[in-house]
Amino acid sequence: MDNRVFKIEDMASKCCKEIRERIEGLTELNIIVMGKSGVGKGTLINSFFRDKPAETGIGRPVTRDIKEIRRKGYPLHIYDTPGLELGAEQQARVKNKIMEIIEDGIASNDINKAIHCIWYCINVAGNRFEDAELNWLRELTDAASRTHVPVIVVLTQGYQRTKAIDMKLMLEHENLNVASVVPVLAQDLDIEGEFTIPAYGLDTLINVMTSALPDELQNTLQNLQIADMDLKRRHARKIVAASVTIAFGEGFTPVPFSDAALLVPTQISMIAGITSVYGVDINTGSLVAIISSTIGGAGTTILGKTLVANIIKMIPGVGSVAGGMISGGIAATLTAALGEAYIRVMDMVCRENVDLSFVSSDEGMETIKKIFEGELRNPANISLSSI
Repeated sequence: MDNRVFKIEDMASKCCKEIRERIEGLTELNIIVMGKSGVGKGTLINSFFRDKPAETGIGRPVTRDIKEIRRKGYPLHIYDTPGLELGAEQQARVKNKIMEIIEDGIASNDINKAIHCIWYCINVAGNRFEDAELNWLRELTDAASRTHVPVIVVLTQGYQRTKAIDMKLMLEHENLNVASVVPVLAQDLDIEGEFTIPAYGLDTLINVMTSALPDELQNTLQNLQIADMDLKRRHARKIVAASVTIAFGEGFTPVPFSDAALLVPTQISMIAGITSVYGVDINTGSLVAIISSTIGGAGTTILGKTLVANIIKMIPGVGSVAGGMISGGIAATLTAALGEAYIRVMDMVCRENVDLSFVSSDEGMETIKKIFEGELRNPANISLSSI
């Protein structure tokens, strides 16, 4: 293919291919989630991770006390311990099986099979924390610490904040081998239509997870988590920043308008990386619409000579470029505007629950076009042209 002509459909197809490869290449996150019946493990899991895995995952019994939740193409593997009522026999059985699962993962020498953390869930709204449960938790955390698996105590259903804080302080006073004690109300609580107690604590839990997990799992965590959308945006912007640096280098020796498609591989990688962070199952048609609305022209080619000349005129202070050449700064600005516009689209889908079909509609494409043109005029992006 002539590198001076790059069809929109080609770029969309290559984006989809790279997105699939990135998702398939994510390290699998393996978590053990423990707690008594009614503690709210399922609500916690579905509020923290995208696509409600506790509802849609396939539960396979490991023992009568433990089951697996996992789904093909979804890089999360949960060991759930339903109904942990802490009878003496069950205590020993569950703890031994958990340690066996942890040690098997270590023996495999494969990070995809290792247990990466344990969530131990305690219902704040329940009765007082029992001594038997505290002793069992101490035994569990001591055993887990020897294998370097972090334990996070999650205080669920914490709509009574004072009680949640008191329980957190009490557990911290016990000096358990835990990474943190995190009070959480996973979903807004409606009180008989009179008022609503807003959800809280999931952003703290994601911060604890980020600190506790190794570098190899950070991309997986961002792909899966819906607990902190601002954190997703920050990670996506790091990808844009890296791509802008590459684009600047590609334009450091100025290239003609007709060679602007040389930027496309960098932009493909950027779009794939952002999509992986947001965990959106985007399709080729939606990507065609997004590219057509931003750096595409007439539905046929990307960054053709006429289109690039017109786009550059939108950048305040640039206007026309002598000799029809694109500098590193302009290449960086175009890439930054595309990246920021794409992040806005992902935000619309994830934060505002906008259906992907909207992206391909006339209204959706016009919205994306306006976002892109607005980003071209964004001083934060324009300043890159002076690098």
